[in-house]
Amino acid sequence: MDRLSIIGLFLALASLVGGSILKGAGLAALWSPAAFVIVFVGTAACILVHTAPAVFKRALKIASWVIHPPVSNRQQLLEEIVEWSNLARRSGLLGLETMVDQQSDPFARKGLQLLVDGVEPDSIRHMLEIDLSGQEDRDLAAAKVYEGMGIYSPTMGIVGAVLGLIAVMKNLDDPSKLGHGISAAFTATIYGIGAANLVLLPMANKLKSVIGQNSRDREMLIEGLIAIAQGENPRNIETQLSGYLD
Repeated sequence: MDRLSIIGLFLALASLVGGSILKGAGLAALWSPAAFVIVFVGTAACILVHTAPAVFKRALKIASWVIHPPVSNRQQLLEEIVEWSNLARRSGLLGLETMVDQQSDPFARKGLQLLVDGVEPDSIRHMLEIDLSGQEDRDLAAAKVYEGMGIYSPTMGIVGAVLGLIAVMKNLDDPSKLGHGISAAFTATIYGIGAANLVLLPMANKLKSVIGQNSRDREMLIEGLIAIAQGENPRNIETQLSGYLD
C-alpha cells in the first residue's frame, strides 16, 4: 500500500474543506448538484467519446495502482536470476523446467520457458521486448485516460460557471438571489479545477511512474535471461544487473 498517495488524497480533500471553512464560505458552498452533474457527468461523457473501450477498461483496472502498486523488489528479482543461473550451470537449461510453473508473473514464466526450450538469445530478446513494448503501450494509454479527464474537467467547470451566471442574469431583478446564484456558479469551477489538479492529473502521473517501474523490472529480467542463455558466470550476471537496483 502506498501511504503517500493516501496522505496526498486526504490532504487534497482537507485543503478544499478547510479552505472553504477558513474563508468563511462554509461547507454548504462546496455542494451544488447542478455543478456536480455538469462537471463530473460531462467529464465522463468526454472521456467515453475520447477513449476506446479496451483502453477504458484497462484504465479502470489499473486505477488501484495509485494506492496498491504492483510489488517491485529488484533485489529479490536479482537473487532469483542468480539462482536460475546457478541452477542452469549445474543442470543445464533443462534444469530450469521445474522453475517455470513456480512463476506467478506470466512474463517471467514465458521467459523461462523460452530458455528451457533452447531458443536463441537474440530470439528470446526479440520476443520478450515485443511483449514488454506492447504491455507498456497499453498501460500508458490507460494512464492517459486520467490525464484526459484532467484536461476536460476544468473546461466543464467553466461551462458550469457560465451556465450558472446565465441563470443569475435572469434574476437581476431580484437582488436577494444574486449572491447565492453567483456562489453556486463558481462551485462548478472549483469542482473542475480541483478534480483535475488534486486527483486526476496526479493519478495519471503516478500511474505513469508505476508503469515505468514495471518496465524497468522487466528490462532487468530480460537482461538476466539473456545472460543465462549465453552461459554467463552467475557472479558476472549479478554484477551486471546490480546497476538496476535503486
